[in-house]
Amino acid sequence: MKTFKKIILMFGFAVFVAAPVVSFVAPTNTFAAVSDPKDCEKPILGIHPWFRGLAVVENGKCQVAGPGQSLASGKTLDLTGFIWRIALNVIEIALGAVAYIAFFFILYGGFQFLTGGSNPGQIEKARKTILNAVIGLVISIGAVAIVNLTFGIIG
Repeated sequence: MKTFKKIILMFGFAVFVAAPVVSFVAPTNTFAAVSDPKDCEKPILGIHPWFRGLAVVENGKCQVAGPGQSLASGKTLDLTGFIWRIALNVIEIALGAVAYIAFFFILYGGFQFLTGGSNPGQIEKARKTILNAVIGLVISIGAVAIVNLTFGIIG
């Protein structure tokens, strides 16, 4: 049972944490020329890339605008605004990963509940797992909403 649990945890980590994080490394589009910066910032599994709000299109390719460069909206960011955008994006990515992990633990708690049989200790453990995962999911969703609100205020 412990081996099965380790396999499920490794698979869940690979699918819900490692794969989305690895896919956000570089803002490149190698398939076709891009004309809109929003095409560079498409979310994967509902998680936005770390350069959200900083993408610009130069010669049909997605680029990340640095401090002092003009954004697609015509706004120019100073160093503080640039750092804030990246920090908020990284926080949002982390909270999105937490939401996926919480969802995985809801499934895991359901699996524990179904396999608990008549063992009241395992059924209680499953209920606590599900309850804690739901609490974590609610906190994560609320935190993502706050980050998006802050991102909207910054512009």
